[in-house]
Amino acid sequence: MHPATTKWYDRRDSVFIEFCVADSKDVKVNFDKTKCGFSCVGGTDNVRHEILIDLFEAIDENECKHRRTDRSVLFYLRKAQPGTPWPRLTKEKERLMHNMDGDDDMPEDVRHFQIYDLTSLSSSFT
Repeated sequence: MHPATTKWYDRRDSVFIEFCVADSKDVKVNFDKTKCGFSCVGGTDNVRHEILIDLFEAIDENECKHRRTDRSVLFYLRKAQPGTPWPRLTKEKERLMHNMDGDDDMPEDVRHFQIYDLTSLSSSFT
């Protein structure tokens, strides 16, 4: 198993995570108060990707959503404490992911993430 290339974006009330896996299949996600998890099979070689993240702070797991695109799987995490900036994604001080600071760095899919109809998407581990 391989971890997926991961980017994250901190916003006032939420955090976006992008797992860069093309042509993902068998996507499984898990949102917990202090963790989120992701696994899938992807790419032309059907490589299995898996990651479990101990988050910097708590999230509202009932308000979290995900969306699969042809290029990646996007997570929308609703912060339990809105307005508090996260200096990193993980509880540990290690830098495991790339933080995209400005909106100009955000891919089109993420910039317009809130426009997508996410109400029908599952937010539980299957």
